[in-house]
Amino acid sequence: MLKARDIMTCNVITVTPHTTARELATLLLDNKISGAPVVDEAGKVLGVVTESDLIFQNKKVHLPTAVAILDAFFFLESPTKMGEELKKMAGAKVGDICSQQLISVSPETELEELATLMAEKKIHTLPVMDNDRLVGVIGKSDIIRTIARRE
Repeated sequence: MLKARDIMTCNVITVTPHTTARELATLLLDNKISGAPVVDEAGKVLGVVTESDLIFQNKKVHLPTAVAILDAFFFLESPTKMGEELKKMAGAKVGDICSQQLISVSPETELEELATLMAEKKIHTLPVMDNDRLVGVIGKSDIIRTIARRE
């Protein structure tokens, strides 16, 4: 059974929270990757930023649905969520637009679990961590390449 260590990219391209959105776009295009781990000065992984985060910045603003009852407005959606979306859309740096809910895998994670995690959580880039140390990254292209080589 193939595991993360068998298909991961070991030469990981990372960005910092201070990387600009333009620099990120250029980095992703130049390296033909769909995302990158975000690391601090000490190399600790803080999150992941992807092409989807850049695309999100250019979407239309979605105003939350509200109902007016007796001169009062009740939001049917979370105003907090709208605030977070506006912050992300206006973000100029990776730290403003990246996903900070880190989902990572170990080198021993099996291929089927990787594919399931990516599909169910809509993840494009998975950092591979060994004892809190970044040792690789798996993108959707790594999964697709593995499928193509097996047949």
